[in-house]
Amino acid sequence: MPRPFAVGDRVLLVDAKRRRHLVTLAEGGAFHSHTGVLEHAALIGNEEGIAVRTSQGARMVAVRPTLSEYILEMPRGAQVIYPKDLGPILMLGDVFPGARVLESGVGSGALTTTLLRAVGPTGQVLGYELRQDFADRARRNVEGFLGPDVPLTVEVRDVYDGIDEVELDRVVLDLPEPWRVVKHAQASLRPGGILLSYLPTIGQVARLREELTDSAFGMVESLEVLQRSWHVEGQSVRPDHRMVAHTGFLTHARLLAPST
Repeated sequence: MPRPFAVGDRVLLVDAKRRRHLVTLAEGGAFHSHTGVLEHAALIGNEEGIAVRTSQGARMVAVRPTLSEYILEMPRGAQVIYPKDLGPILMLGDVFPGARVLESGVGSGALTTTLLRAVGPTGQVLGYELRQDFADRARRNVEGFLGPDVPLTVEVRDVYDGIDEVELDRVVLDLPEPWRVVKHAQASLRPGGILLSYLPTIGQVARLREELTDSAFGMVESLEVLQRSWHVEGQSVRPDHRMVAHTGFLTHARLLAPST
């Protein structure tokens, strides 16, 4: 429910040049930048969308970050999957409220946070991550946006060695060699379950597709998502000179019944 800003809230400050700064409100806290100092007290108790001034008179707008904005600004160790791919992952993977999802390659927690919001409080996200420091950072980032009460379990382990869980609805992979997980996913997914992989190069995609061809998975598709924004200002309407082109390839497949 909408409510005024309070101590502990994450707030996105946007300046006149559209630069964004993610801050956590604290009693007696202050945000320092080259445009001056903004006391947190100027925000606490006020409604989202308020415009405030720094000590040097610079104007800033304060809003609660959307999930997309939070992911772009949150602390990171590993490279995150960008919002332009996160939306398609939810759709291609058909991640629904109540789903049981295994994610391997948790990294900084961008995909983890997105999956958790999609599965809701009745679902479950099980994370496999090789590095303890990445697992810890991911959990902090998740809790920074969703709070501590989330259905998330992160285990420090190698998914290439196997998956313990069964009757999973979805397996989502952000790994360099996902073909090594195909047999494990086949044994762990329920019939009709979906395997989805995010990969940076087409060579990796080709190797994954080879493995899927000799498996019980079918209905396989690979694609990439390109994002082009537009400049719209008065009579000046044109595509922006820069666009977010290739970031990664998405490959998804369904677990099918054995052929008869």
